[in-house]
Amino acid sequence: MFSNLIHYPRYSLYWSKSDPVPPFISREWKGHEEKHREALRQLAITDTSFQMPREVYEDPEVTGKNRYKYFERPFLPFFQQMPFSVVYAISKAEPYTFPPTSTKHLSIPSKSTVGTQTDYRDADVQTDPYSPEYVVCQDSIPELLTLATLTWGRGLPAGQAEVEMIERAREKRVWEATLPALSDTSQFEKRRKMMNEMERKEWAFREQEIEKLQEIRLEVLKELLRKREENQNEVNMKHLNARWSKLQEAKEAKMAKIQRTHVSTIRKLAGKGKNIEGKLERRNIIKDYSDYASQVYGPLSRLGCFPDNNSEDFVVKNYYLNTYEGLVELESCLPDFVTQPRIRAPKPKVITTKAGFLKRAARLDYELAEVHKALLDKKNKVLEARKPPRFLQRNPIPQPRLPTPTLEMTSNEEEEIEMAVIYLQKLLRGRVVQNMMFEGKEKRLELIQELRTCHALQEDEKLVKKAEKQVTLALQRQRNLHEHKVSLVENHLAGLEGRALADMFDFLSKELVRLQEERRIHAFVMLAERQRRVREAEESGRRQVEKQRLREEDEIFKEVVKVHHSTISSYLEDIILNTEANTAEEQARAEIEKMAEKINDIAYEMESRRTYLQSEEIVAELVYSFLIPEVQNTLSKKR
Repeated sequence: MFSNLIHYPRYSLYWSKSDPVPPFISREWKGHEEKHREALRQLAITDTSFQMPREVYEDPEVTGKNRYKYFERPFLPFFQQMPFSVVYAISKAEPYTFPPTSTKHLSIPSKSTVGTQTDYRDADVQTDPYSPEYVVCQDSIPELLTLATLTWGRGLPAGQAEVEMIERAREKRVWEATLPALSDTSQFEKRRKMMNEMERKEWAFREQEIEKLQEIRLEVLKELLRKREENQNEVNMKHLNARWSKLQEAKEAKMAKIQRTHVSTIRKLAGKGKNIEGKLERRNIIKDYSDYASQVYGPLSRLGCFPDNNSEDFVVKNYYLNTYEGLVELESCLPDFVTQPRIRAPKPKVITTKAGFLKRAARLDYELAEVHKALLDKKNKVLEARKPPRFLQRNPIPQPRLPTPTLEMTSNEEEEIEMAVIYLQKLLRGRVVQNMMFEGKEKRLELIQELRTCHALQEDEKLVKKAEKQVTLALQRQRNLHEHKVSLVENHLAGLEGRALADMFDFLSKELVRLQEERRIHAFVMLAERQRRVREAEESGRRQVEKQRLREEDEIFKEVVKVHHSTISSYLEDIILNTEANTAEEQARAEIEKMAEKINDIAYEMESRRTYLQSEEIVAELVYSFLIPEVQNTLSKKR
């Protein structure tokens, strides 16, 4: 956009001010009907007697042809297949009745289809009846439900491990079907042996899986170590390459310095060889200006001359070319054919057809013309004479000059006229030579001034030259000071940029190392997490097996205890009922009768002659014979 190159001119971008809407039309125009309503509102505000006409809205026909605008089918995120055992009642749709054409408003039906659901509801109500994802029949365990835990990315699509797991589950279900029932006490030992064997097989399978996981982990660790070693080797190679490149740059810089020193030394030797005797030679100005390869025409920059030093003085600085506003103003003043060139395609010649091919007659004429031209060239071609040898050429003898013709004068008047013409010719020739000398002097004016400076000057001219020299030296000092300031500023800016870049590269390198370490730690964390999940799964499997086994043992123990309790209770009931009912009753009657007679006799006898000690003995015998056995009987009953 701001280029100063001739082969790549500058250009500009501007926003077109052309507007398709005419300027006399308001931007807030909304139509004739809106304008009419605004005029009526203003009239109603100013005039109280004016009544605003009531707006009659068009019938939206919600239940008619525009029904689809207010209703839509519910969005189902996924389709659930119904099981065959679940059947829903089919809703019977009422037949649609067309309304009469005379009525303005259509009749609203009392019911609507279940498939449609409005977006404008006052409450969130569930219109879709609940249906379970699946229904399991009683006393049946579908095999497909065992795969419900498999999801996409975690078991799906199924691989070899999943297929093996499904086959093991099938084998386990077949094995469970072959187990003897718990109610069969005779097969209890066989059931226990079968369960122990299956448990050993499962433990062996788990150990194999653990070994496989450990092998996989070892492979992953080996791969990580290999990658780390490759990365370390790559970093080392980068460091070595960087060091080698630095050494190569230093070597190339040193070689370039040696080459420059060599060139300068050879140049000095060549200069000394031109002047072996060491004599002082004056400058030959004529020779310098006659040789176009001298320092006058092509000065060397190594001698302190820079031709492009002040090249910016010749740059044209214009407001209309260097600023965007000036370019826009200049472009607005230019005609249309400048900014929008119209290129017209050249018309094809008559000798070509509409498709752009040469006609047959034209092609024949063209070929004949080429053949005729070739024949003419061959005919008019002249054999070149053989060039004579270079050193055997004969020097041509110039022809003698013709004698100058003289005109014989018949009278004095003709002679005077001839003399006047000759004098006029001399004047013209002298004027021509004078003009040539003047033009030569103007062309070589700088050389003449330089020659004058080499000779002795007058006092005034010396003062002028001295003043010019002081001004030139002052300008040189000022330029050198400015260049020194600019170089200091550039060095300071370069230092700041270098520090900023060094900090940025240091931060980026540290971030790269941190990111690599973070990724490595993340990989180890993922491995540890995976191992933890595997161990948790194994532990949960073992825990489930242990819980199931404990539940089975508890159930077996409960059943055994229940059997023992039932047998003991029935046995005790039989003994108590039979013994107490039969034996105790008979013995009790006989013993009571005998004891009553004995006791009566003894009591009467002892009553007549007993003492205090005898009465205590009687009490002790009653305790040992009646009370203690009774207590023992109650304890045995309780047991």
